[in-house]
Amino acid sequence: MDNRERILEAAARVYAQHGFRGATTRLIAIEAGVNEVTLFRLFGCKSQLFDELLHQRLRASAVTELPEVPADPEREVTAWCTATLAQMRASRSMLRKLIGEVEERPAAALSACEGPYCAKQSLASYLRRLRASGLVGPELEPNADSAAMSMLMGAMFGDAMLRDIVPEGFSTTADEAPVMYVRGFLRAIGVLPASAPKRRRSRATDTAADD
Repeated sequence: MDNRERILEAAARVYAQHGFRGATTRLIAIEAGVNEVTLFRLFGCKSQLFDELLHQRLRASAVTELPEVPADPEREVTAWCTATLAQMRASRSMLRKLIGEVEERPAAALSACEGPYCAKQSLASYLRRLRASGLVGPELEPNADSAAMSMLMGAMFGDAMLRDIVPEGFSTTADEAPVMYVRGFLRAIGVLPASAPKRRRSRATDTAADD
């Protein structure tokens, strides 16, 4: 690992612990095992270092794509939710600091939200393709799809930010959460989970047997 990468990784750790004001170039240089002269030579100043750190994190947080041709909404959206939520959880320390500094550094906070925003846009495109495919009927109410997506993204963001702080506030494990969030989302847009028809048929069969 070269000095540039070493400094960026150190800056991420120091920032997650101390925030922008507390993350001095001296602390970052010590954490990276270099001197401050090297830091300034490579990045110019602390602000430029953190701008580069944000851009690096955004590049690394590639949006998980959903299939161009929907086939199995529950499986496909659950895989997307699992991957996106994992990215949010991995970045939560930095996201918390950026949100806390939104008034002081609004541009940085907006950049940090770019990943979740792009993820929502990917989901919106998939949902349009899903409706066009005939796997789900038309939107029942105006803006219902938008509300359902906001509900899902809010659940994921809240999970990523708060699960480690108030674990008792979550009724499912971290591994089970994507499945439950997606099932709620699919019901909101009018798609029953794959197992639902089987349950309905089972009840119908039981009724016929009773007769």
